[in-house]
Amino acid sequence: MISCPKCQTPLSKQAINIKAAATCPGCSGLLRADVFPALYRSFPKGASAEVLHVDKEASCFYHPDKKAEIPCAACGRFLCALCDVVLNGQHLCPICFEKGKIQHKIKSLENHRTCYDTIALVVAIVPILIYWVTIFTAPLVIFLTFRYWKAPSSIIPRTKVRFILAFVIAGIQIAGWISIFSNLIPLKNL
Repeated sequence: MISCPKCQTPLSKQAINIKAAATCPGCSGLLRADVFPALYRSFPKGASAEVLHVDKEASCFYHPDKKAEIPCAACGRFLCALCDVVLNGQHLCPICFEKGKIQHKIKSLENHRTCYDTIALVVAIVPILIYWVTIFTAPLVIFLTFRYWKAPSSIIPRTKVRFILAFVIAGIQIAGWISIFSNLIPLKNL
């Protein structure tokens, strides 16, 4: 429990990790308490960060007074239960987790997705301004629609409306090109 440094009155969770100064319920003094969120995390039995009892036990790299539970899979630093970040069975320290997230080294951590439905729609609509380009982009849109129909769209679930709209526009463009070419090639009478 976090308490007031002046009167030792325990502080409520509402007075901790707020940007403004809070009033102590015991001495009415102004104070600000910022703590690591893991302080309020509940751990299964035996998974809490234990205090070292023997000098020969390994300690956490980030908390020297806590017993090490497991090494980081990336850098090898010893970690207590508070610092251990488990991702798909792999144990990482907070620094390696952040570095892997920023540098995209953690393959199982998905930071973004390519929205192929939006790409197909843009490729279908933009070339309409210069119609002759659609002879190349319309088949590309058809390919994108079929190729990425089952690909995960956005991280936020979306419908397939963009794919359907792009497919319809590309179909109209291809039909237009077929009619243009059929009028250019004279039909020979038999």
